[in-house]
Amino acid sequence: METLEFEYSGGRTALTRNEPVLSGVLGSGNLEVLVEPADLGGACRIVVETAAVGFGETWRAVLDDVFARWPVADIRISINDAGATPAVVSLRLDQALKAYTGGVS
Repeated sequence: METLEFEYSGGRTALTRNEPVLSGVLGSGNLEVLVEPADLGGACRIVVETAAVGFGETWRAVLDDVFARWPVADIRISINDAGATPAVVSLRLDQALKAYTGGVS
């Protein structure tokens, strides 16, 4: 297992929701994403728990792309990965962030 942590700044605080959103199901080839409000001084913090060790740069590339589409702030994103491909990661994050923000990116 590997724990990866990423932080992004320069986003906007999503005002549409104050409760956590869970997307996906932890299982083979899938992942679970939890988005929750957090007072992070305008940052977005992402913690990834993954069994696929050594893919930090791949995770960074996928998350950079997601943050470019969803510049959010003051949220914590927790990801439990079970070997998901980058496309599945993007899909689940898009689903969770759309639900959390009401579709406003």
